[in-house]
Amino acid sequence: MARVSLIDEQDHPELSDLITRISGARGGRLLNIYRMMLHSPPVAGAWLDFNSAVRFQTELDGQTRELAVMRVAMLNGVDYIVRAHAAVYAIKEGLSAAQVDALADWRAASLLFSEKQRALLAYVDAMTRDIDVPDEVFDALRRHYSEREAVEITVLIGAYNMHTRVLKALKIDPEPETGKNT
Repeated sequence: MARVSLIDEQDHPELSDLITRISGARGGRLLNIYRMMLHSPPVAGAWLDFNSAVRFQTELDGQTRELAVMRVAMLNGVDYIVRAHAAVYAIKEGLSAAQVDALADWRAASLLFSEKQRALLAYVDAMTRDIDVPDEVFDALRRHYSEREAVEITVLIGAYNMHTRVLKALKIDPEPETGKNT
């Protein structure tokens, strides 16, 4: 059960422009995280803009993006983000079902992942678990990604650490029909 109420759009006509913008950007749906964010309209609008930029306006390929998002969600215990991204995005972006299934213990199944993907996953783990990333982990990432991509990966990981922690702290439930809240 959510720790704060979820805004019902019919009860807040003063938010209609923002709600239309959010739902338009999210495939016509007003996800529960946005229903919670609408308690602070400036935060809701900024959250949409920031997360849209981080996910959809970077030079990162879809596999890189989805591996990072799912791994952060796994490490932070937000299973429904993992499920939603695995079902909707990861396979579409070319990750195999075996890779998705092995992601929780990727080091044990390292042969399923390329050297580039392993460098990414090690970076996700270091940023999420330890925050202070060792030079050798960052250097391994940089062998495979440009400076721009390294910045975009870092911000993506940071964004999903924020995303998952907000969801957990406020106990925002996923939408019941899909389990989606990404």
